[in-house]
Amino acid sequence: MDEKELEKEVMWNKGTEPPFSGKYVHTKDQGVYVCKSCGTELFKSDAKFDSGTGWPSFDEPANLEHVDLREDNSHETRLNDAVGQVHRTEVVCKKCEAHLGHVFNDGPTKTGKRYCINSVCLDLKEK
Repeated sequence: MDEKELEKEVMWNKGTEPPFSGKYVHTKDQGVYVCKSCGTELFKSDAKFDSGTGWPSFDEPANLEHVDLREDNSHETRLNDAVGQVHRTEVVCKKCEAHLGHVFNDGPTKTGKRYCINSVCLDLKEK
């Protein structure tokens, strides 16, 4: 699958890029991450941290008004934990409705959040 096909699969069909394959997994470049589809500012580089999961992770969006959080109860996304099923929360660009990834309540920073975002959905506007 080439980059354009992967972009379409992830952003418009709610897919997920393979872990550790995205160009922003390890980057420490400073700037603002924007939606690849519409250019909306999504995350600042100073909110990025290494979660070890294989996807860029952020502890908060640049602006909560720019993302939409949606309960994700699709069969393919159900995870199990010690007490039963855990349902993921999907992160979507509020302007164009592109699927970006998911947010979890297991982040290591003061927000307690881990926005796990697919690199293919982002462009980095460097400072």
